[in-house]
Amino acid sequence: MLDKVEPPSIPEGYAMSVAFSALLDLVRGITSMIERELAKEEEEAAVRREANPDQNTQPEPGAHLVWEEMVSTCWCGLLAALSLLLDASTDETATESILKAELTVAALCGRLGLVTPRDAFITAICKASLPPHYALTVLSSNTANLNNKAKKTASKTAPLAKATTTHPPKMSRGNTGASYSIQGQSVQIISSSSESHQQVVAVGQPLSVQPQGTVVLTAKNIQCMRTLLNLAHCHGAVLGTSWQLVLATLQHLVWILGLKPGVGGALKPGRAVEGPSTVLTTAVMTDLPVIANILSRLFESSQYLDDVSLHHLINALCSLSLEAVEMAYGTNKEPSLFAVAKLLETGLVNMDRIEILWRPLTGHLLEVCQHPNARMREWGAEAVTSLIKAGLAYKHNPPLAQNQRLQLLLLNPLKELSNVLHADIRQKQLESVLQILQSQGDSLGPGWPLVLGVIGAIRNDQGESLIRTAFQCLQLVVTDFLPTMPCACLQIVVDVAGSFGLQNQELNISLTSIGLLWNISDYFFQRGEAITQELEREEAVLQKQAQEKGEPLNRPFHPAPPFDCLWLCLYAKLGQLCVDPRPAVRKSAGQTMFSTIAAHGTLLQQSTWHIVVWKVLFHLLDCVRKSSTTADKEKIESGGGNILIHHSRDTAEKQWAETWVLTLAGVARIFNTRRYLLQQLGDFFKAWEVLLDHIQSAALSKNSEVSLAALKSFQEILQIATPVKDSAMPTDALAAMGVSPVLIDPLSAPGPGRPLLRSDSMLERLTSYNGAELQAPPPGEESALEDAALWWSAWNTWYRTGTDSTRPPSGGTGTDRPSFVPSQPFLTALVQIFPALYQHIKTGFSMEDLRKLGVILHGAVSIPISSDASPFILPSYTEAVLTSLQEAVLTALHVLQKAICVGPENLQVMYPAVFEQLLLFVEFSCKPPQYGKLETKHVANAKYNQIQLFAPAEWVALNYVPFAERSLEVVVDLYHKTACHKAVINEKVLQNIIKTLRMPLGLKYGCPSESTWKLAVSSLLKVLSTGLPVARQHTSSGKFDTMWPELANAFEDFLFTKSTPPDNVSIQEFQKNEAIDVEVVQLISTEILPFAIFIPKDFVGQIMAMLNKGSIHSQSSSFTEAEVDVRMREEFSKVCFETLLQFSFSNKVSTPQEGYISRMALSVLLKRSQDVLRRYVDDERLSGRCPLPSGQRMKLDCQLLRQQVTEIIFVLKAISTLMDSLKKTQPENVDGTTWAQVIALYPTLVECITCSSSEVSSALKEAMGPFKDFMQPPVSRVQNGES
Repeated sequence: MLDKVEPPSIPEGYAMSVAFSALLDLVRGITSMIERELAKEEEEAAVRREANPDQNTQPEPGAHLVWEEMVSTCWCGLLAALSLLLDASTDETATESILKAELTVAALCGRLGLVTPRDAFITAICKASLPPHYALTVLSSNTANLNNKAKKTASKTAPLAKATTTHPPKMSRGNTGASYSIQGQSVQIISSSSESHQQVVAVGQPLSVQPQGTVVLTAKNIQCMRTLLNLAHCHGAVLGTSWQLVLATLQHLVWILGLKPGVGGALKPGRAVEGPSTVLTTAVMTDLPVIANILSRLFESSQYLDDVSLHHLINALCSLSLEAVEMAYGTNKEPSLFAVAKLLETGLVNMDRIEILWRPLTGHLLEVCQHPNARMREWGAEAVTSLIKAGLAYKHNPPLAQNQRLQLLLLNPLKELSNVLHADIRQKQLESVLQILQSQGDSLGPGWPLVLGVIGAIRNDQGESLIRTAFQCLQLVVTDFLPTMPCACLQIVVDVAGSFGLQNQELNISLTSIGLLWNISDYFFQRGEAITQELEREEAVLQKQAQEKGEPLNRPFHPAPPFDCLWLCLYAKLGQLCVDPRPAVRKSAGQTMFSTIAAHGTLLQQSTWHIVVWKVLFHLLDCVRKSSTTADKEKIESGGGNILIHHSRDTAEKQWAETWVLTLAGVARIFNTRRYLLQQLGDFFKAWEVLLDHIQSAALSKNSEVSLAALKSFQEILQIATPVKDSAMPTDALAAMGVSPVLIDPLSAPGPGRPLLRSDSMLERLTSYNGAELQAPPPGEESALEDAALWWSAWNTWYRTGTDSTRPPSGGTGTDRPSFVPSQPFLTALVQIFPALYQHIKTGFSMEDLRKLGVILHGAVSIPISSDASPFILPSYTEAVLTSLQEAVLTALHVLQKAICVGPENLQVMYPAVFEQLLLFVEFSCKPPQYGKLETKHVANAKYNQIQLFAPAEWVALNYVPFAERSLEVVVDLYHKTACHKAVINEKVLQNIIKTLRMPLGLKYGCPSESTWKLAVSSLLKVLSTGLPVARQHTSSGKFDTMWPELANAFEDFLFTKSTPPDNVSIQEFQKNEAIDVEVVQLISTEILPFAIFIPKDFVGQIMAMLNKGSIHSQSSSFTEAEVDVRMREEFSKVCFETLLQFSFSNKVSTPQEGYISRMALSVLLKRSQDVLRRYVDDERLSGRCPLPSGQRMKLDCQLLRQQVTEIIFVLKAISTLMDSLKKTQPENVDGTTWAQVIALYPTLVECITCSSSEVSSALKEAMGPFKDFMQPPVSRVQNGES
C-alpha cells in the first residue's frame, strides 16, 4: 500500500467484522487448546487405569489451575461481548456463530467445573431463547447471583439452587404494545417496540398464574432454542445444577408453542394449538415435530449420563414439577405437564438402573397424584402406572423372579396409590393391576401380597365402577393364578374375597364373591397336600425366626396347623358374611359355609373342629340370634327399583328369621353328620347343651318360621342312631314301635333295608387330609352313659320347649289378643319329635316324665287356631278326619303304649296314666278344652261364615269330635288288652272309663256330633263285655265297689235321656237308635242279671227299677199319627218287659237274693199292668160321653187314643205272656202275694170288654183265655171235722 497516496477507505463495518472474527477465534483458540489437553489427560488416565486397575490416580492439579485461571479471567468479557452481539444480530449465520461460541464456552466451563461462568453462558442462551423481556423475570434471580459471583473469587459452590424463581413469570407492563397481524389474526404483543423488526413465527400465552395477554416468539428465539437443546443433548453430563435453567426455559418455550405430552411422555402439538391464544406460522408448524423429536431424544439420551448427572436431571425435573403443581392450585386452567411427562420419559429409558432413581421419581409422582387438579393428577397416575408396568416388563439382570427386593420396590408405589382418595386415580391404579395380571401374573411371586393388597383396598365410598374393576382383578386372580402364587398368600386372597362380599355398593359383586370363596375352598381341597407341605415349611421358618427374637409366633388361630388355619380363615370370613345387613348376602354366605364344611370338613384335624364348633358355628348362632331378636319390625315397602317384596319378607325381622332358620339347620346338620368326630372332642356334651339351648330359644321365637325350623333341626339331631352291637337297628324296628317313617327321618328317609346310620361313610368322614386314616370307634363301644346324658338333655329341652309353648296366656279377658299363640304345624312338629326321642330314653322314662308328657300333649291339642289360617288347616266340618297334630298326639301315646306293652313289669304301672290321658281327650267330644281365657268360636262358623273385612282376628276351636272318638277307640282297644293288669284294676280304670262315657251317654241327642254317643254306647258295651267278668272275679276285694253305682247311673242317663231327638230324625233313624237301646238291655240280661249273686244288691235293685221304667211306654209328643206306634219305643219296652219276666219266674232260685229279685220284678210288672188297664178303662168311658170336638182337637185326641191303644195291646200281650209263664212255673216258686195280684187283674180285664177297638178286643181274648187253667172249684176246707 506504500504506493498509494491516500489510504484506501475502510468499509464501515470492517472493524466490527475483524473484532467479531477475533472474538470467535479467541473462543475457538481457548476452547480447542484446553479441550485438547483435557482429552490427552483422559487418555493417560485410561492407560494408567488399565495398567493399575486397583490404583486410583488423580491428575496433577497444576495444569488444571492454569486452565481454570485462563477461563476465569476472560469469561466475563467474552460473555458481555457475545451477549451484546447476539442481542444485536439479525443475520442467521452470525447468530449461529455467536450461539456456537457461547455453547462451546459453557461446555468447557462445565468440563472444568467452573459453575459460575457455565451458568452465566447458559443463562445468556436461555434469555435469547425466550421472548424479549420475558426472561427478565424468569431468570432474574439467577442473573443477580451471577453478577455477585463474578465479583468474587472463583467459588465452586453451585448457585443453581436459586437458579429459577418459584414465582410465575411476570411480563413487563411498562413497554408499549405492538400489534402484529399473523395469518389474518391481529395479536397484541407485550414487547419492546424496538424488537418489531424481528420475524415473528409464533404467538402464545405465557406460563403464568394469571392470564397475561400473549407473547411472541421470533425466528431467532427458535434458533436459540435449538442451540439450547443441542447443548443439553451433547453436554448434559457437565450441566449439573444448570439443568434447572435449561429445563425451565424449555418448559416455557414448549408451553408458548402449545406442545402437549402424549403417550410415553413425548410432546406433540396439542389441542391448544387450535385455540385463539396460540398462533403459529407455517414455518414453525413444520419445525414443531422436529423440535418435539429433539426434545424426546434429549431425554432418551439421559441413559448415557452418569448416575450423578442423571440425579441432577431428575432433581431439576422434580423441582419444575413442584412449581407447576404450586401454580395449578386453585385453578381449573390446563397445568404445565412438561416436567411430569419428561420424568416419565426419563424413567422409561433408564430401566436398567431404575433402582437409583425409583424412590425420588415415584415419590414425587405420588404427590402429583394427590393434586386437586384432575389433569395434573391424571398425568401423575399415568406416569406412575406406566413406569411400574414398564419396570415389571423389563428384562432385568438378574430377573425379577430372583430379585425379590427390586420387585417389591417396583410394586410399592402401586400400593401407595391406594391411599389416594381420588376415584380417577384408583381407577387408573386398578386398570394397571388388571394389565399387570394379564401380562405378568405368572411371575409376580413375592409381589402377590402387594397386588392383593391393592385389589382389596376397596371402601364403600368409592362407588360401583371402582369396585367392579377391582373385582375383575380378583376374579382373574382366583380363576387363573391361585396355583402360581405362594401358599402364604392364599389367606390374603380369602380376606380380599371376603371384603368384596362385605362392600355394600354392588349386591351382585357381593354374591359373586361368595361364589369365589366356594371356588377357593375347592382349590384348597384339590391341592390340599401340596398346600400343607408348603405352609408347614414356611411355618417352620417363621417359628425359627420367632424363637430367635424370643417372641411367640403371631398368626390367626394359632396353634392350629397352618392348613387348618387357612380353612378357619375361610369359615370366619363366611361367618362375617352370614351376618351382613343384606338378606341375599346372608343367605348365600350361609349356604356356602355349611356346604363347604359338609364337603371339605373331613380335611380338618380333630383339634381344629373344636375351634370350628365354638369360634365359628356357635359364635355365628349367637350373632344371628341377637340380630334376629333386635331386628326392626317396620315394613319395607320395596327392595329398590321396581322390585316388590313378598309379605313373608317385608320386614327386617322376617328377613333375619330366614337367616336364623338357615344357620340353625346348618349347624344341626353338621352335628348330625359329624357326630362321631365331634364326640371325640372333650366337651361334646357341653356343645350339645349349647346347641339344644339355641334350638330351644329358636323354637320359642315368636316367628313361626323360626320356631318350626328349630323343631326340624331338633328332629334332625335326634336321627343320630346310637350304634348297637348287632346289625344296626333297621327302620322296621322303629316301625314296630309305632313310629311312622315320616317321624323317623323327615329330612332324608332311609331307603328300604338301609340301616338307620350316618349318611356318610366313616372313612370318608374321618380320613384326614394327610392320608392318615382315623379309625371309627367299633360299634357298641361308645359310652352308653354319655349317650343317655345326651338324650336326657334333649328330653329336658323338649319338655321346656313344650311347656313354654303350650302354656295358656295368663290374665286378661277373652277379648285381649294374646301376645303369641303357637301354630298347628309347630305343635305337630313338636309332638312328632317325641317318638324318636322316646326310643333313646325309654329305659329311664318315669311316671313323672309321663305326667310331664301328658301336660304338653293336653296343652298342644287345646290350642285354637287363627280364623284366617283355619281354611288351610281345618278339614271340612262335615269330614270326620283328624288334624296332623291330633294324629301326632295319638301316635305319641301309641308309641308309649307299645313300649309299655313289650317293656318290663315296672313299666306297666303307667297304664292307668295312659288311660287317664286318653279319657281326657275323650271328654273333648262334648266339652272342648279351653285355652286360657281365650274366646274361641265354633269351627263350623269359621268355615262357613267368612270373616268380615277389617274385623279383628278371631280364634277357632278345632273340631275335637273325630279326635275324641279316635281316642275312645284306642281306650277300648287298650282296655281289651290290659283289663286284667293289677295296675288297671287297682287304679279303677273301668270306673273312670264309665264315668267319662256318662257325659256323651247322658247328652245323647245333645252331643255335638251324633256319632259320639253311638260310639260311646258301643264302646261301653265292648268295655263291659271285657271288664264285667274281671269285676265279678274281684268282688270280694272291694276294688270295684264304686264302679257299680257309676254303671247304674250311666245306664239310667242313657236309656232315659233328658235330651229330645231332633225334629228331622227319620223313622228309620229312630228305629236304629231304639235298636241301640235294646242292645244295652240285652247286655243287662246276659252279662249282669244272670250273675246277680256276685253283684251288689243295691245295683240289682236299680237295674230292676230301670227295666220296669223301660217297660212302660214313653214317647215324644211331637210325632205324627203315622209314627206314633213306631216312636213309642215299643221294641225297647218289650225287651225290658221280657227281661223282667225272665227274671221273675226263674226256677233256679238258689239264694234268697234271687228270690227277692224275682218277687220284686213280678210285683213291679203286675202293678204296672193294673195301672195301664185302669187308665184305659177310665179314658174309654170319658171319651164316650164327650161332645163332638173341633177338627184340631179331634186330631190330637185321635193321636193320643192311638198311643193308648198301642200301649194297652202291649200290656194285654204281656199279661198273656205272664199267664203262660205261670203255667210253666212250679207253684212253690210263686208266692201268695203274686197270686193275689194276678187274680186282681181279672176284674179289670173284664171291664175292658166294652172297648171299641177291634185290636184291643183281639188282644183281650188272648189275655183272658189262659185264666181258665187257674179256675177250679173251691176246695172244701174241713174245720173241726166238718167240711
